[in-house]
Amino acid sequence: MWSSLPLSARVSADCEDCHNESVSTSAASVTITYCTQCNWVLRASWMATELLNTFGTELGSVTLVPGTGGVFTIEVDGQLIWERKRDNGFPDVVTLKKLVRDIAVPDWNLGHADTAAE
Repeated sequence: MWSSLPLSARVSADCEDCHNESVSTSAASVTITYCTQCNWVLRASWMATELLNTFGTELGSVTLVPGTGGVFTIEVDGQLIWERKRDNGFPDVVTLKKLVRDIAVPDWNLGHADTAAE
């Protein structure tokens, strides 16, 4: 049915589950800086997607910033939480979510990710 609608209708159609627009102005901002020379855009965008799917509107933004020289850093509100060179690689997704949660929304329950560490 969706594909049979004209493009203008698909673009402007409201989600049946979404009734009120809400954007948190005080929510944390995450910045992922990745190396374009190393082709890490897919890794960075996957991590951004994981954070957005997990925290939703609890995050004010997740920004991807292209860089060079092997850079891969993740910041929450300007606070460096991961640096590839310093931390010897990339974070696994559970570690990343915990690091972001601890700064952005400390009371957020990560469900199975929290219980796996216990």
